[in-house]
Amino acid sequence: MENLIQLVNRLQRACTALGDHGEESALPTLWDALPSIAVVGGQSSGKSSVLESIVGKDFLPRGSGIVTRRPLVLQLHRLEQGSREYAEFGHLPRKKFTDFAAVRKEIADETDRETGRSKQISSVPIYLSIYSPNVVNLTLIDLPGLTKVAVEGQSDSIVADIENMVRAYIEKPNCIILAVSPANQDLATSDAIKISREVDPKGERTFGVLTKIDLMDKGTDAVDMLEGRAYKLQFPWIGVVNRSQADINKNVDMIAARRREKEYFSSTPEYRHLASKMGSEHLGKVMSKHLEAVIKSRIPGLQSLINKTIIDLESELSRLGKPIATDAGGKLYMVMEVCRTFDGIFKEHLDGVRPGGDKIYNVFDNQLPAALKRLQFDKQLSMDNVRKLITEADGYQPHLIAPEQGYRRLIESSLISIKGPAEAAVDAVHAILKDLVHKSISETAVCSLAILNYYSEFEIFERPNKHML
Repeated sequence: MENLIQLVNRLQRACTALGDHGEESALPTLWDALPSIAVVGGQSSGKSSVLESIVGKDFLPRGSGIVTRRPLVLQLHRLEQGSREYAEFGHLPRKKFTDFAAVRKEIADETDRETGRSKQISSVPIYLSIYSPNVVNLTLIDLPGLTKVAVEGQSDSIVADIENMVRAYIEKPNCIILAVSPANQDLATSDAIKISREVDPKGERTFGVLTKIDLMDKGTDAVDMLEGRAYKLQFPWIGVVNRSQADINKNVDMIAARRREKEYFSSTPEYRHLASKMGSEHLGKVMSKHLEAVIKSRIPGLQSLINKTIIDLESELSRLGKPIATDAGGKLYMVMEVCRTFDGIFKEHLDGVRPGGDKIYNVFDNQLPAALKRLQFDKQLSMDNVRKLITEADGYQPHLIAPEQGYRRLIESSLISIKGPAEAAVDAVHAILKDLVHKSISETAVCSLAILNYYSEFEIFERPNKHML
């Protein structure tokens, strides 16, 4: 079962590399079919502290306003006891981070690379894998915190943009919702409960997490919420006690914080009966076990979707033709093959194997002779006209042999007469050849559009120069 979570992790990374990362699409995508756990909560709800408690490390950027501006796909991998903890980013393969302060900085830097040094958001996720003996095998998607007001430097649409991004993730039926709400606020005003109720009204895939239990007013407790009487879900609510800001400032060890969290629930009378089902460590185990069960139930559907996608892609590749080579020699060979195919089809049109070539013969056998017959050659080549041209060429002294100049003038006058019909014949043949070229391109099985662009670019079939006649 642990291998299943790792398999889904690899599939999610592959989806992101191919541009499929949960955005709206007209077709079902593999990302949408993969089970995932999305962490949802309002700003200052303690969402980041919950994640850090599950991991046992300080690694998330902190600050005022919207700190999480891109989805963070957090993949946890359990190592054997005694192994050294480290982290890896999907965009920095093979680089191991052992300093988690550097992890925090890289998250902030990678966010800025996508969004710029602004306060805008992006739906392109960051992939972070953490390997540690203190975690369970689990994948969580940390989403930007829901907010009600745009701060300085943010567009007026930021509130709706964040909500739309969160909704795009959690409305998918394969998404498990981890709704984080502070216990010292009314659940009716919880942003996480509000949006999860809209997409999962029956609470069938929502896990509720209560934070800041230790900060509730004296005389009040969260028992009704934790036992599901205030707001019922299909799964039990889990309470956590995160480090205070003073603890964070003092760099209190996360493992020590987990022990203090256990002591709080076991020593507080109101929560003593629930102590075994509370705490961030218990939350991680519950989510890991549930994710494994969901993945197992979705395996047949995933396999079916992948097989269908493979068949569709192979069919599309078959329709497109042979694979395109990536090296220069392979590309040249492919172009030559396409050109040879086109050349063969074009010759078949000219030779009469395919229709169209007979129109060229018609121009020379019928159109041009008919146009020449309409010319007055009998008048131009009459004996009187020939005698006149020769006499004019002789000048004042007659010759025994007619001079060359006379013949030249006779030939030039005849050529001027046939220039019009000849140009008309060239234009007609040019139009026929262009039509045959386009027909040959459309009949060429592979890369017809590439051929058309190639010939158009070099103007192979531009109109001939009449001065060549």
